[in-house]
Amino acid sequence: MVGPLRPRFVLFGSSIVQLSFSNGGWGAILADVYSRKADIILRGYYGWNSRRAVDVLDQVFPKDDATQPSLVIVYFGGNDSMGPHSSGLGPHVPLSEYVENMKKIANHLKSLPGGTRIIFLSCPPVDEDRVNRGTSGIFSELVRTNELCKNYSEACIKMCQELDVNVVDLFTAFQQRENWMTDCFTDGIHLSEEGSKIVVAEILKVLKEAEWKPSLHWKSMPTEFAEDSAYDLVAANGKTTLNPSEWTFHREIQWD
Repeated sequence: MVGPLRPRFVLFGSSIVQLSFSNGGWGAILADVYSRKADIILRGYYGWNSRRAVDVLDQVFPKDDATQPSLVIVYFGGNDSMGPHSSGLGPHVPLSEYVENMKKIANHLKSLPGGTRIIFLSCPPVDEDRVNRGTSGIFSELVRTNELCKNYSEACIKMCQELDVNVVDLFTAFQQRENWMTDCFTDGIHLSEEGSKIVVAEILKVLKEAEWKPSLHWKSMPTEFAEDSAYDLVAANGKTTLNPSEWTFHREIQWD
């Protein structure tokens, strides 16, 4: 552990989380947006479903940890929603069990001491044609359809509403972009930089609108070591310095 101790935001989920620092990913973007404000901690596991997530809840989020996360962003559903394999193997989880597993995750996070905030991400759509072309000869009986994704997304959203947990409807958000199938994915499933930008925009919208005290929206959070210093770069007048602690001009997108 290094200090000073900042609020911790944990990203917990399957490959869309594990890969969130790749290809201009949404985890990397959040780490930039929250630089000097919060630490973004990655707990992503390629190929996992909600069953495996439930099995490790106490290890990833121990209740006796002295420092609890301020925010947990949860994503599971893409693998759960795959069609069942005839062998009984594979990541598919029936819809009713998926909902119960997600409830267990939500309730565990709610029970953490310190008032951890939660945002769930629902199952996004997929580019069915590209998925089928890209996995032919690699996987057996791989079934990924937007009908299944929609069912699991809607179930996740309904569960979150019942538990009063904030949720981002990725299934709808992605399809609001005209060329979402080509623009939002690297392989029809995992997110491109453009897809990740949509995820970040939706997460920041939730954080801005949430009436949480203290607020976890980046503009409302203090910046670490933000005091003026005689060691900062000297301004054009040659008499004062420029404090760079809040500069964001390097960002391609000026996030709200």
